[in-house]
Amino acid sequence: MATKHYLADLQETMRSNWNNLAMTDIDGEKHYTYAEVATEIARLHTTWKQLGIKEGDKIALCGRNCANWGLLFLAVESYKAVVVSILPDFTAEGIYGLVDHSEASLLYIGPNVKKKIDPTQMKGLMATIFMDDMSIIEADDKVRKEYEKADEAFAKAYPNGLTINDVNYPTNNMDDLAVINYTSGSTGNPKGVMLTHLSLSGNVEFAHTRIPHKPGDRVLSMLPIAHMFGLMFEFIYQICEGAQVYFLTQAPTPSILMKAFAQVKPFMILTVPLVVEKIIRKGVMPKISSPIAKIMWKTPFLKNIIRGKVREGLNKTFGGELRYLIIGGAALNGEVEQVLHDINFQYCVGYGMTECGPLISYEDPWKYSFHSCGKGIEQCHVRIDSEDPTAKDGEIQVKGINVMKGYYKNEEATKAVFTEDGWMRTGDLGILDKEGNIYIHGRSKNMILGPSGQNIYPEELEDKLNSQPCVVESIVVDRDHKLVALVYPDTTADGQKALGGKTIVQQMEENRVQVNKNLPQYSQISAIELVTQEFEKTPKRSIKRYLYK
Repeated sequence: MATKHYLADLQETMRSNWNNLAMTDIDGEKHYTYAEVATEIARLHTTWKQLGIKEGDKIALCGRNCANWGLLFLAVESYKAVVVSILPDFTAEGIYGLVDHSEASLLYIGPNVKKKIDPTQMKGLMATIFMDDMSIIEADDKVRKEYEKADEAFAKAYPNGLTINDVNYPTNNMDDLAVINYTSGSTGNPKGVMLTHLSLSGNVEFAHTRIPHKPGDRVLSMLPIAHMFGLMFEFIYQICEGAQVYFLTQAPTPSILMKAFAQVKPFMILTVPLVVEKIIRKGVMPKISSPIAKIMWKTPFLKNIIRGKVREGLNKTFGGELRYLIIGGAALNGEVEQVLHDINFQYCVGYGMTECGPLISYEDPWKYSFHSCGKGIEQCHVRIDSEDPTAKDGEIQVKGINVMKGYYKNEEATKAVFTEDGWMRTGDLGILDKEGNIYIHGRSKNMILGPSGQNIYPEELEDKLNSQPCVVESIVVDRDHKLVALVYPDTTADGQKALGGKTIVQQMEENRVQVNKNLPQYSQISAIELVTQEFEKTPKRSIKRYLYK
């Protein structure tokens, strides 16, 4: 299958939408037309050449969603450098570790990151630059002098300003590394997913075919742009097709989201289950829970009226012009999905992972099979490691142009995730029905999805908690989107002595506060519950996690 380079799409779109708006910060000052995006990309290229940045060098981006983050991404990619995307929610130590691990030459940071890091702690960097205005925060005098010459060099290169004919992006590097996307903020053994231009192009190709839109359509970038789900389908694909991308630069609270939906009127919304569940439970469930509403909900003819009104109201909540509601990242609550299904809402649940850049499966809303996560896309083949894939759960495995090259500087993890015949293990369990629909029934991995799509690895939290006083072992579980730690305490004489006069409950609260000091907000432990018996184990002495919720 011949795949078109997504930068070829971008080049064509830049030229054909030259004066149209491309990127806008909601409640911000940044508004770029496609011509201005192209101009700023050329300016950044000139700056990097001045600094001696080479093809293949790594440039790290760490900040909240904003137009300049998107601008920098496109500039790095079209320079043939490599984007290192880092979540701004990571701790300062986590950011230092990932910048060092990635061997980044430059680091661009947003305001919230600027407040918490010390750029002098990252010795391998050429410069740390403020994303908002592209000013240098930390660099030596030589770098600063070269940086100051960049505007003069740009004016010399484009004396009459950038024109449409000057927009020429590379398309001969499909197999080259495009992005290192970190799935963990741990400084101990981070996993940097290596994605090629072919992977990104495969995802864009799929979206172009199956989720069409037209220039001028609007989309809201609200998922973390440092994650592949939001990066690919709320930004890269949209900008390659001429849409106008609005960036939500604040934390997506319900009130902020409702205001943003009303302002943007997006044609498509990509989101995690938590957002949809909150909207349905707060805005829909109360209206259909009364005895008379329940009767009308199931009565022929009347049900069409009431369900139609609910559908109309929900669409208005999303801005009134929605054509696609695509949900991913975790299982959607069954009760909530039943409501969406009953009102014939234009939704579907997809399936993907960072290692596939990210898409594995999807189905159009009008063909979507209830409770599934769609069918494997053409660019990413799916198989079930089971003696009867249609009836007996097995691991979901994938292969195709979307799949990553491996984990950066982590050969052991790379080798472990691929089978001998070259299929990638997802760690998820499920079946594949005769029509090709995938049904996920569990996770052999234990990753928990954060409120905005962040990946939370309970083992990392448990490791920190297990090192605290009077903790023998622990399990971190997700309860109604809050992280709760189940702890088996040390009740021996030594354990009691360690309390030093405090109660075990007091000690556990101190442990919780201490552990949370070094964790991002989204992965902090909300409560600790004590258990009276040691956790049940497998023969290999692993805790049987499925027994504890």
